[in-house]
Amino acid sequence: MRTSGGSRQHRRAGLAAFVGTTVEWYDFYVFSTAAALVFGPVFFPSSNAITGLAASFATYAVGFIARPLGAIIFGHVGDRIGRRPALVATLILMGAATFLTGLLPTYATVGPWAPVLLVALRIVQGVAVGGEWGGAVLLAVEHAPEKSKTFYGGFPQLGNPAGGLLATGVFSIFSSLGQDSLEEWGWRGPFLISAALIAVGIYVRAKVEESPVFDDAKAQSQAATVLPLKFAVVHNWKPILLAIGMVAVPSGGYYIVTTYATAYATGDAVGLSATFILNVLTVGSFFELLATLPSAWLGDRLGRVRVFIAGVVAMGLLGLAEFVVLSGSSHILIFVVFSAMRFASSGAYAALATLLAQMFPTESRYTSMSLAYQGSAAIFGGLSPLAATLLYSATGSVWSVIGLLLALCVLAVCCALFAPQLRDAPIANPANAQPMPGANATE
Repeated sequence: MRTSGGSRQHRRAGLAAFVGTTVEWYDFYVFSTAAALVFGPVFFPSSNAITGLAASFATYAVGFIARPLGAIIFGHVGDRIGRRPALVATLILMGAATFLTGLLPTYATVGPWAPVLLVALRIVQGVAVGGEWGGAVLLAVEHAPEKSKTFYGGFPQLGNPAGGLLATGVFSIFSSLGQDSLEEWGWRGPFLISAALIAVGIYVRAKVEESPVFDDAKAQSQAATVLPLKFAVVHNWKPILLAIGMVAVPSGGYYIVTTYATAYATGDAVGLSATFILNVLTVGSFFELLATLPSAWLGDRLGRVRVFIAGVVAMGLLGLAEFVVLSGSSHILIFVVFSAMRFASSGAYAALATLLAQMFPTESRYTSMSLAYQGSAAIFGGLSPLAATLLYSATGSVWSVIGLLLALCVLAVCCALFAPQLRDAPIANPANAQPMPGANATE
């Protein structure tokens, strides 16, 4: 039986997970940023700014709705054939969709066909990222030694702030050319740049060995005899529901305090420049990047459930502060609060990878955790900016948006308190699953 103790291989797996998720999230966040800043007038021209923004966010949400489909398709590939083939395929698919988005004609050129093509490519993006995250996490966690699983699970989580940092940073450069130039041609640049990043990601992932846990399960014929989706639905439905609730904040809450906050800050209510708020988000992504691995390290020392809950609470409280300071006039305070929110809330995202990976047995681990994460993303992540936009439009108050954020935090904390944690080993029957030492509601 091969072990995952080889230090060189688990470091290489961590690096491959980081690079791959960085590229995937860069592609996904480029679309998110464009949806908040330019897709309204470019693809959904309307005399009403709120209507155009809502249509743009609806297109943005389509990518999230498609993510569970990617979880099913690539979860099956990952649980039956291997983690690595699934990850290479998702990377190629995401890169092609993002690059082609940068070449799309606008509404002014081809009329209604422009948003149709945009939605189609967004669906492809959603399918790709739906299969990406679970595999990247398992690549890192299943190679890692038992005592450092949360730490190595933090490597794919680094891809989120790193991808966000790249996306907002690149968009900030193009937005400095002025809003007219950004809407006319500048928005295409960040999409076209993704081609070079995809090539780097494929090269790095090609050098990583298959997951030792998957190989052990396959050698015992577990991976070949169990239909992953059926196993997930029949045996794992309870932890899948708990995981969906847990991801409500790292997914839905996150997009409220970033994507919706971008639209709110640059809209008529606040009136900040796109360049300024993009710089704020870029700096915030940098601080989250710095805090992710230390937060993951704390998860191995203090318990990943405790660190996760602390991060959720931090996101709720500092997310509230975010919207309050946007109404003020201090640019420095906006930078400080946004950065503090991203730094403190990193605990929720850093611990999440290993927390979800070890809620499920090996037979359908890729499928189960992908379904949970992407299902939650479809429900909460994709719809939260749209829901926030409609809430603000209906009430005229940003406090309705803050209320939505806090409700998601309460849901995530309650679900985390009941999250099971299993040993990372091939498990022939879920009834035989052994809890990790000390793993309980207050781990």
